[in-house]
Amino acid sequence: MYFLYKFLTYIFYPFSNLYLIIRKIKKKEHSVRYKEKLSKINIKREEGFLVWFHAASVGEGLSILPIIENLTKEEKIKKILITTITLSSAEVLNKKLKENNKIIHQFLPLDVTIYVKKFLDHWKPNLAIFVDSEIWPNLILQIKEKKIPLSLINGRITKKTFFRWKFFSSFAKKIFKSFDLCVAANSESEKYLKILGVNKVNNYGNIKFSIKTSTYSDASTSFFLEKIKNRKVWCAASTHEPEEVFCAKTHLKIKNNYKNVLTIIIPRHVNRINSISKKLSKLNIKFCYYSKLDKINDDTDILLIDVYGETLKFFNISWCVFLGGSLIEHGGQNPIESSKVGCKIYHGPNVDNFTEIYQYLNSLSISTQIETIDELSQCINREFKTPKSNNNEIIKKINNHGNDILNKVIKDLKKYI
Repeated sequence: MYFLYKFLTYIFYPFSNLYLIIRKIKKKEHSVRYKEKLSKINIKREEGFLVWFHAASVGEGLSILPIIENLTKEEKIKKILITTITLSSAEVLNKKLKENNKIIHQFLPLDVTIYVKKFLDHWKPNLAIFVDSEIWPNLILQIKEKKIPLSLINGRITKKTFFRWKFFSSFAKKIFKSFDLCVAANSESEKYLKILGVNKVNNYGNIKFSIKTSTYSDASTSFFLEKIKNRKVWCAASTHEPEEVFCAKTHLKIKNNYKNVLTIIIPRHVNRINSISKKLSKLNIKFCYYSKLDKINDDTDILLIDVYGETLKFFNISWCVFLGGSLIEHGGQNPIESSKVGCKIYHGPNVDNFTEIYQYLNSLSISTQIETIDELSQCINREFKTPKSNNNEIIKKINNHGNDILNKVIKDLKKYI
């Protein structure tokens, strides 16, 4: 199977530049830096110990920030290289880490042998750390060939992914045996990683519990808060089609009781924003884009978020949160970030991807399953009857849980430094 995979990547190689140019035209790649995916690297590799993290997208990138903050203080580590794949992840991480002169960001090269060899020969990482479920066969086997210690942290293998790998059993074992250490995100992933051939698997819980939360005090936020100071605010986050319409209809129900309700909708994929706005218009709902915040007024029903990386800001000001990907056959979206600011969380029945996390949050009485518009509107109406819940004790428990996970993961990684 690996021979076939490698053969297909060789066939793809002559067309890889054209493929990226087409994606650039569609604004799916950086206009200049897309060449990094062809291992055209303009940054010199300095002397000293270099740790390399690969996190595909925004969520994975944010989840490793506490680890990076800790490792930055290590004198032995001279540079930390972070690779990502998506444009949004590059934007968010550059914003978060621009003041840290130990950090270098690059786009991960395409998984073509000539590119990954060139990438590894240039950066010569002393330790490679992949995040979540990033498995690139050519890259992983080249790392193994060069005897670079390789770890997977917050490793997540779903049942569906496991059976896909299991179908190519010998190929899977060749890949997963290359990892020196995997720190699983949950018990299910721990079990699957062991079956797939990883020799050393630890499980402390989901590293995203260690993400630091903060309040915002910049000028735009002050302006925003002043604009909505008399509103009852709730948030629908990481929504998928058709969950935005579900939440918009919920808003109309709530409005029968609270005329000053403001619903914030944060779609999982911002590129869907135009199709969402058309659907809201058909419902005669008055909405405003976050990028045009100066147009928000007391008649605005829904604030539609058309930027990445500011979700926490909206969780902080919301009475409660509905988390998307849970009314459809998607498996849910991660509820950790909203729980860490004490928001009551509502979700649909399909949360298979985060079963253990929801079990933990249910034990703290901070999450509730809903299935209909009536159920969600009734729950939010109840939340609005009292001041926004003060869940300081719950927040403290969650933060302690996150710090415990973080310390154990860092202890494991430092064995390789």
